Amino acid sequence: MNKYQHIKVLLIDGGSRQVMPMMKSLHALGCNITTLNSSKLDMGYASRYPDNKVLSFCNASDSIKTLESIRNELKKNKYNLVIPLNDFVAIILSRNKEELTQYAQIAVNDWDVFQYASDKLMTMKVCMENNIPCPKTLISNDIVKELSKCNLTYPLVVKPRTGYGAVGFRVVDKEANLKKIVKATNQKYGSSLLQEYIPQTDFQYKAELYVDQHGAIKSAVVFSKVRWYPINGGSSTLNVTVKRPDIVETCSKLLETIGWRGYADVDLIQDPRDNIAKVMEINPRITGSVKICFAAGANFSEQMLQDYLCEPVTEYMNYPEGVYLRYLHTDILWFIKSKNRFKTQPSWFNFKNSTDQIFAIDDPWPFFTYSIQALGKLRKDKNRRKLLK
Repeated sequence: MNKYQHIKVLLIDGGSRQVMPMMKSLHALGCNITTLNSSKLDMGYASRYPDNKVLSFCNASDSIKTLESIRNELKKNKYNLVIPLNDFVAIILSRNKEELTQYAQIAVNDWDVFQYASDKLMTMKVCMENNIPCPKTLISNDIVKELSKCNLTYPLVVKPRTGYGAVGFRVVDKEANLKKIVKATNQKYGSSLLQEYIPQTDFQYKAELYVDQHGAIKSAVVFSKVRWYPINGGSSTLNVTVKRPDIVETCSKLLETIGWRGYADVDLIQDPRDNIAKVMEINPRITGSVKICFAAGANFSEQMLQDYLCEPVTEYMNYPEGVYLRYLHTDILWFIKSKNRFKTQPSWFNFKNSTDQIFAIDDPWPFFTYSIQALGKLRKDKNRRKLLK
């Protein structure tokens, strides 16, 4: 008998890219998988891997209705483990963890810890107070008023305190534009933060880590962002695994300082002025790039199940370099927009030792349903990145 086959896992939501590797790995481990989806076009609904597929409301536009949808599902069907797959669901589960834990184990940190990762200003404050490399950041709720009291110089970066994929990221090159951009950012995305601009002439990195319930680092996979879209700052379109013990040390110290448990993704940027990789943010949930970790041999699903069963968590600290993960949908857009389309290394046409974030030969249908959804979301994403006038 498979020791995991009695474990019922609910994945929320089925429209997230990360649902693909999570479904496949949990299926291989023998779990009973249910996906909560908002559309029949969601990959979590189109895939062959889930044992059960639920259609229910799940939308960042209405957190109250989404919480009610999740609550009803947990009351209606018994689950052992609930795993969030996007930011807004993770925030909802963390804020309401005490209540929802009566129905199932919720794979998020308690809110007092979680907010150190979901709020970029709190993340930067922890970094600066503990000598963890990060951009110089103004720790203030009134960034325009307090700017004169710090040693930040132009160009500066204004960005939302919560969010992902560089949405709302703006570079300000002179004081005359600052108030206008801060006001527009606050109006559209909520509170913003101000920090030094690090020249984007070097690599950006991600580190995916798993911390067991005793506080030990059990996985640490580092990969660089070779290409990203939008090309002036956005989500990665091609990643490759690299060995960076310094990044592992930085991220481990950060997670240990805030008392983090479970999975975490840390974004960093290499500062060409001092060659130090600096923390940009923590993504407090399974990310769209997690498939590269599975391809490199790190099984986060297994680690989560072992933690759930209070078993020793398998360690995945060693992994091969040169494993590529491609997000073909946006890599095509990168190719269209970039002036370096024929000069980039590795070549855009080189698919050696790479896997796609979405496509899988043994489960191809989700690639097509996702493509249909992506076309509809493209204009919405452009509008989401535009500031109010």
